[in-house]
Amino acid sequence: MPNDYFQFQQFRVEQGKAAMKVCTDACIFGAWLAQLLVQRKGRLLDIGTGIGLLALMVGQGSLMQIDAIDIDTEAVGQARDNFLSSPWSERFRCMQADVRTWLTEEPYDVIITNPPFYENDLRSPDARRNDALHSERLTLEELVSVVNRSLKADGGWGILLPNSRVEYFLGLAKGAGWEVLHRLDVFNEGKKEPFRSCIWLGKGGEPSMTQRLTIQQSGFYTQEFRQLLASYYLAFQAEVP
Repeated sequence: MPNDYFQFQQFRVEQGKAAMKVCTDACIFGAWLAQLLVQRKGRLLDIGTGIGLLALMVGQGSLMQIDAIDIDTEAVGQARDNFLSSPWSERFRCMQADVRTWLTEEPYDVIITNPPFYENDLRSPDARRNDALHSERLTLEELVSVVNRSLKADGGWGILLPNSRVEYFLGLAKGAGWEVLHRLDVFNEGKKEPFRSCIWLGKGGEPSMTQRLTIQQSGFYTQEFRQLLASYYLAFQAEVP
């Protein structure tokens, strides 16, 4: 059973009321985003923030003003508490709203999201967990529409997806004029196909080569994984340069 909190090096994430707990793929995505946004300023929107994990990880690694939005009232309450107890509390704002109908007064420089992405999959008896995992509450088509109206023309956005949804999503994104500028495919040990992809999109700019990250080899965390999370995981604290 997951703990009611997850302790990082510089902040703590309370998750006792959360439909979705801290998980490895979200931590990889958060650390990867922080590297892309290091020391960047401006306004960022975290869509479907949950307990605020991605926002906090990016908040540690950047100088951005961060708005976080979620439809789940309990998640928003927990995220607010997590933001307030962090060293960067003055840079966070948390809102309870349905992003499909919510309108921002000013477009954002950056949008990040770990959206509900399962479709036609077995449901949980927990309705809140279903909302967090299944795309009926926010489809990929709706997400692209939200980003189009909420992001500056020269802005960038990042999304975490399972491998099974990547090609479908890329078709939608490219149809709306977005290009993949950075991509990280995440593998479990011994697997030929990635189970998650971290994708960064923009309009203009030079695309980079797709990178690969394997979490474990022979039962141990790989050096690449340890380096990526070195500034976040307590277990890797001694490895921070």
